[in-house]
Amino acid sequence: MSMNIRSMVDHENGLIDRRIFWDEAIYQQELKQIFARCWHFVAHESQVKSFGDFITTYIGEDAVIVARAKDKSINVMLNACPHRGNKVCFAGEGKIRSFVCNYHGWAFGLDGKLNGMPANELYDKTEGFNKEDWGLHRARVETYKGLVFATFDEEAPSLGEYLGDFRWYLDAILDVDDKGTEFLPGTTRSLLKCNWKYPADNFVGDIYHALWTHLGAAEATLKDAGGIVVSNENSYQASVNGHGWEFSLANNFGNAATMGDKDIIKYLRSREQEITKRLGVARGKMLGSVASGLIFPNFAFLPGYLTFRTFLPKGPTETELHSWTLVPSEASDEIKDKWRLGAMRTFSPSGILEMDDGENWEHATLGNSGYFTRNQKLCYAMNPTKGEAVPIDLPGTVTKGQLNDANQRLFFKRYTEFMEAGSWADIPLAESKF
Repeated sequence: MSMNIRSMVDHENGLIDRRIFWDEAIYQQELKQIFARCWHFVAHESQVKSFGDFITTYIGEDAVIVARAKDKSINVMLNACPHRGNKVCFAGEGKIRSFVCNYHGWAFGLDGKLNGMPANELYDKTEGFNKEDWGLHRARVETYKGLVFATFDEEAPSLGEYLGDFRWYLDAILDVDDKGTEFLPGTTRSLLKCNWKYPADNFVGDIYHALWTHLGAAEATLKDAGGIVVSNENSYQASVNGHGWEFSLANNFGNAATMGDKDIIKYLRSREQEITKRLGVARGKMLGSVASGLIFPNFAFLPGYLTFRTFLPKGPTETELHSWTLVPSEASDEIKDKWRLGAMRTFSPSGILEMDDGENWEHATLGNSGYFTRNQKLCYAMNPTKGEAVPIDLPGTVTKGQLNDANQRLFFKRYTEFMEAGSWADIPLAESKF
């Protein structure tokens, strides 16, 4: 039976029922209503650059393979043999010509087609059996400027419609020059004892926590690289279809500065004029600024650090985090390596900032299930700039001041729309402005 989520999420007044962060029935509803419907980030094109390259990941709790076929197409398919259900690939990434199930030896191509199995003749004599019917279940695949997305929902809108004008913001990282971007090699995987929505909520708009949670770590790393200033002066929260980006246009190297490497700041300064000429004044200041962003429901990133990550649900109180470092392809190997080290020092499982966040998300998840605790709503009411005009023209629903709960309220509004919808026809898409 479906839970009445609308009664638990009051996005207008910022009141959220704690049950959505630990209840098993609600979690199962999320797998069906959200993860089975949305477009999900599954890879960067640089991770599957050549024929035979593959990586494995998840859409919701469904294991998937992302593979580059001989015709250069990128295929996304379930990592589950249709014969008995075993995984056909246990590696995180690599290069291969086919996937063979360990159990009975069924073999599949990089496009998911069933190529053969041991003792083929047993099936040749089986009436009504067609190999074409028993390939790996394939997802729809589309890309946006290097990012590969997939969905198993045939009724979902195009990726372009799904992202809407959030693409305008994404270009501030993905389209700063003609050579594009790439992921540095390797994937960092870690497990957190928290509900997946806590990190999503954090990245979609919660810079407020940085004023307290990260104070100790920030003081240790900012000595020579400049200070970080978080304020509502010349800063904003923007939301499109539940995707969100909070950012400062005043402190345009603040995030990058906390990695403590002056060469990265010099690189960003050297690029600012050209990026401004290409994308305009606002986006010319967003590549390294104090900011965070999220593509609904669980794909997040931090400008400056250029860390990208997915929060993969493993139950109502467990989340697997996959993370990567994105760099401009045109940057030198020396600068790319400095970004790798900077991201490792700050936003990796042993990073001084990520450890702060993980501890908070785990305790928040565990604390919400207590019998008396669960009856007090969570507060998402912060709205210090209510009614104030936004002085610049930006796409989406834009709120003045990055210290605000505006994006979080809109994230949970979108969450409710998905959880209550009978089909995609019930889920609104914002009109495109740019």
